[in-house]
Amino acid sequence: MYVDARFYVRYFVNPGLIPNTESIMRVGIIKETLENERRIAAVPETVSKMTKAGTGVLVESGAGNDSFISDREFEDAGAGISSRDEILSSSDVLLKVNKPTVTEIEKMKEGAIVISFLQPFSSPEEIKKLAERKVSALSMEMVPRITRAQRMDALSTMSTVAGYKVVLLAANAIGKFFPMLSTAAGTIHPGKVIVIGAGVAGLQAIATAKRLGAVVTAFDVRPAAGEQVKSLGAEFVSLDVPHEQAEDTGGYAKELSAEFYKNEQEIIRKYSKDTDIIISTALIPGKKAPVLITEEMVREMNPARLSWTWPWSTAATARCPKPGKKC
Repeated sequence: MYVDARFYVRYFVNPGLIPNTESIMRVGIIKETLENERRIAAVPETVSKMTKAGTGVLVESGAGNDSFISDREFEDAGAGISSRDEILSSSDVLLKVNKPTVTEIEKMKEGAIVISFLQPFSSPEEIKKLAERKVSALSMEMVPRITRAQRMDALSTMSTVAGYKVVLLAANAIGKFFPMLSTAAGTIHPGKVIVIGAGVAGLQAIATAKRLGAVVTAFDVRPAAGEQVKSLGAEFVSLDVPHEQAEDTGGYAKELSAEFYKNEQEIIRKYSKDTDIIISTALIPGKKAPVLITEEMVREMNPARLSWTWPWSTAATARCPKPGKKC
């Protein structure tokens, strides 16, 4: 079944509550199979903490290769190296970055626990299979934003990394400089960047683009985001939505009407024609993010320019001629 993260906060935030007895549980870590995924659910440092607490840890052979972590490093931390099927069938707790596939769930031990970015609202088949296997599922993106669970807030951590890295990737791929440069041959105008969504990822993208010298314009339905955007030196385009309609109690954006999103597309369109890079990070918890950058808008941009969207399926806010690629 799918369970709320708060149920496990007490034990996973406070490992001292777990008695230090020999192998009170077995934790399994397997290699991620999603295309272009280089992360791993645990590193030797965290594995060492688990083994010192008396927990048995098994790591799939080669699981850390894409993260530049060898099997030997995991063994030095106290973990055992095993096969994928053995780990799935014997682990009491399975750690993954991405949600397990139906095939992986079928191989899991009945009554086990899986901790992952599950995307439960867009993964009905996987959630149903977890329930059938009596597997308890802890979805990391559902961890509450409270002080007690702050160390478990992996979503904000990954958002920070993504917001920073996407700007570096865009800067490397774009056919011009980010900063304004004066040369003997003339002046090179700064790059123009649009960031849609001023949450953790969006604000990090804004800050990084500004550091590189770009002119940044940001959009967000939440009026409160305007002050944060301006504090980073970017222009904020207000969409005139009352606070109570735009933002929930947790600070996340709410789903709005189709008519509103159509109007938002037209506002963004006024800026997108003349921009060099569009970075879209907008998210609505539990919902598929609305399309804010249409394929027509992308085609209106200069072919040398880019549109990037957040890598999760729930945030496909841009319609690209080649989905999953630079537009």
